Amino acid sequence: MLQKLIVTVLAEDSVPYESPLLGQHGLSLWVEALGPGGRRKILVDVGQNHEALLYNAERLGIDLADVDAVVLTHCHYDHTKGVTALVRATGRRDLPVIAHPSLFRPHFVVRPFIEHVGVMDGDGPEELADAGARLLLTADPLPLMEGLMTTGEVPRQTDFESPGIDLFTLDDAGRLKEDAVMDDLSLLAVVEGQGLVVLTGCSHAGIVNIVRHGLALTGSHELAAVIGGLHLVEADESRIDRTVAALEALHPKLVAAGHCTGFRAQAALYGTFKAAFQTLGSGRRFVISGQVHDSQT
Repeated sequence: MLQKLIVTVLAEDSVPYESPLLGQHGLSLWVEALGPGGRRKILVDVGQNHEALLYNAERLGIDLADVDAVVLTHCHYDHTKGVTALVRATGRRDLPVIAHPSLFRPHFVVRPFIEHVGVMDGDGPEELADAGARLLLTADPLPLMEGLMTTGEVPRQTDFESPGIDLFTLDDAGRLKEDAVMDDLSLLAVVEGQGLVVLTGCSHAGIVNIVRHGLALTGSHELAAVIGGLHLVEADESRIDRTVAALEALHPKLVAAGHCTGFRAQAALYGTFKAAFQTLGSGRRFVISGQVHDSQT
C-alpha cells in the first residue's frame, strides 16, 4: 500500500476563483505516490495544449523533468495532444509512456461532420520514441509500484453505462464500425488506512464499471476517492441518477469530478455527497493519507 497520494490538477476545463492558472478543454493530473519503495511521480494525460500545461506546472512549482512515467488514459486529443512535445520538454530518455495497444487507431465522429478526435499528427509512436518515450502498450493491468497500477481494459458490465458519445473506427479490413473506446483505462492507488483511489480521464468505460473493476483488482474493501472526468455531460437523467446511486452504494469518501462530467451530473453528485463532492480546476490539489482532504491553489 501507499502511505500517501497527492494529486494535483495541471489542466482542466476550469480554474478556481482568482486563480492565475490557465484552463483548457482537457485533463491532466500530476500524481505523487509515496510508498515503501520511495516517492514516484506520474503524469496522467496531458490535456490538449502542452504550453498551457507547462505554464501551470511552472506556476505550481512542479518540475516535469522529475516525472517517472506518463499514463495516457485513452486516445482522445484533449488528453493526448502535444504529448510528444511534453516528453521532449522533460529532457528524459526511455521515459515510460503507458497506454492501451489500440491508442493510435483511426478514431472519429461523424456528426455534425466527420472529424478525427484521436491521437493527432506529431504524437505517433515514432515521434514519441524520437522525443525520448518508451511506449508500454498493454490491455492488461500494469503495476507501476507497490500500491499503484493501471486498470488495463475495463470490462463493460453495467446495463446503463456507455462511452457517452457516438464514435467510430476502421477495422484492419477498412470496414467502418462503432468504437467502444476499449482503450479507456484508469490509474488505481491503494492508500493505507483509506482504501482505493481511482483516477480517471473520461470514464468512457463507465465510472461504475471502472470502480468495481478497481475494487476487484486490488482487493480493496473501501473506496477512498474518485477523481477525474465521468463523461456524463450528454447523459440522460436516468443514467445520471443510476450512476450517482451506484456510486453512493460504494460509500466513497471523496468524489472530485470535472472536465466531461457536466453540470447536471455535478449537481446530482453534490446533492448526494454534499461536502464529500468537489469540482476540479487547474491547480486544485487532493491529498489522501490519514484523512481525505483537498486544498485549492
